[in-house]
Amino acid sequence: MTTTDTTHGIEGSGSSGSSDGDDSGRVVLEGRHLVKEYPAGTRRGLLRRQETMRAVDDVSLRLVQGRVTALVGQSGSGKSTLGRMLARLIPTTSGEILLEGRAVPASTSSGHREYVGDVQLTLQDPFASLNPLRRIAYTLGRAVRIHQSARGTEEVHARCLELLERVGLTPAERYLDRFPHELSGGERQRVSFARALAASPKVLIADEPVSMLDVTIRKEMLDLIDALRRDEDLAVLYITHDLGSARRYSDEVMVMHQGRVVESGESRSVIDDPQEEYTRRLLAAAPDPASRLR
Repeated sequence: MTTTDTTHGIEGSGSSGSSDGDDSGRVVLEGRHLVKEYPAGTRRGLLRRQETMRAVDDVSLRLVQGRVTALVGQSGSGKSTLGRMLARLIPTTSGEILLEGRAVPASTSSGHREYVGDVQLTLQDPFASLNPLRRIAYTLGRAVRIHQSARGTEEVHARCLELLERVGLTPAERYLDRFPHELSGGERQRVSFARALAASPKVLIADEPVSMLDVTIRKEMLDLIDALRRDEDLAVLYITHDLGSARRYSDEVMVMHQGRVVESGESRSVIDDPQEEYTRRLLAAAPDPASRLR
């Protein structure tokens, strides 16, 4: 179990949750000493100075093909900010991101389309991430045209149906003409995953993907993520505050507090025998995390 002085990753660690077979794997996405600062006011005095707040403070991690890393922490811990940095939705203050061993330019505009095709982010609120004025056919069709270079109407239609089937929305035809408000929360989240798959990504960053869903369908959604990880051989970063699902569905867990990783390691080891006080407090706040998804 380590802190942010070292690179956290699941490369070479024992599988605790989702992965099958060989534990070794290829590092797809790596972050080195990532920092994100925001302005926090101006200090008054003889010498005025801009104050900053570090939302992410010197975090390093590796995401490995076919495996799941859970990033766990309370609200305000910096976990979602880190996810957005890795997805290049926001720029880093300092640090380096590497995709398949190649450094990614700091600018969010340089090579953006290629990068976001490889690194897809799904958000906590699927309704907010889907255009309420557009039918599902348009949302998926646009992603197919951008990332798969499909042009003909029939080809786009066929690929949209395939995407819906891959995320368990069947019969697929009945969903294409619907608007987001006509779908349940779980169905909207599945559409978000289908849109992500249109890019044939190498990395999936799932930011609190089940926190807004009814408890009865959370396990179904996490099972879907696990199936996509396995079938598509994805490297997955699962961002959550739920230690129970992190234990069950991830290979490694990283615990964030005040922008730093305070503990990391094989998921069951960290959650069953935490070494850091903050991790123990998180466990104490969850009455029985091991039974949440039984």
